[in-house]
Amino acid sequence: MSRPEQKAEDKANKDAETAPDASVKEDAGRQAQEDAKAEADKKAKAEAEKAAQRPHEDAKAEAACRTELKTLGVTFEEAPVVNDGAACGIDKPVLLKGLPGGVKVEPEATVRCEAALQVTRWLDASVKPSLEAAMPGETITVLSQASAYVCKNRNGAEEGKISEHAFGNALDIAGFTLKSGKTITIRPADKEPTLEGAFQRAITEAACLYFTTVLDPGSDAAHQNHLHLDVKERRGGYRYCW
Repeated sequence: MSRPEQKAEDKANKDAETAPDASVKEDAGRQAQEDAKAEADKKAKAEAEKAAQRPHEDAKAEAACRTELKTLGVTFEEAPVVNDGAACGIDKPVLLKGLPGGVKVEPEATVRCEAALQVTRWLDASVKPSLEAAMPGETITVLSQASAYVCKNRNGAEEGKISEHAFGNALDIAGFTLKSGKTITIRPADKEPTLEGAFQRAITEAACLYFTTVLDPGSDAAHQNHLHLDVKERRGGYRYCW
């Protein structure tokens, strides 16, 4: 056998020895398919669990809520249906533009009617009287909101439970502008010995009379500059207030 022929044969034998066995390749391919299916099933299950959290919006209840908003003097418009997949969305949203007494909502907020209604009740029954006690003669002209509807998980996490913002159930209150031009911003104020600190503590405590979840700057790092208020339905009237 000539030298070139010998080299070719040796190379062929070496390739045959080092080539993966066909059955090994087949097993690897099967495992990859099983892993991909398992991952897809996991994602589908997570989406189904999130979709199950989306609240049912009863037509009669929504109509009654809108009637009450009008009676209270709330400025709002009907907003287009929001549908960001199986989990996120609002079937019958409203665009909240203003609250009683000429209080503007900035920016305007897309929420479920129930969230708009409870913000109105809280403002009229608790926020305004607390402000009058802390700063006589002052009135609120603007309610500044940091977040209304947005499709996201809680605290913006990549995984985990979906936020009530994703259902239009929540508003994040960043602060207020007063008639004098003064602004009050939500901040850590648990031990602040000022009238503004007392005002913030008063309206935070009162918020739990109207909302089922109240998270303030003392609750965790994700809420250092706003009040998270939502109307998540819970069994037995349970409320989560921090």
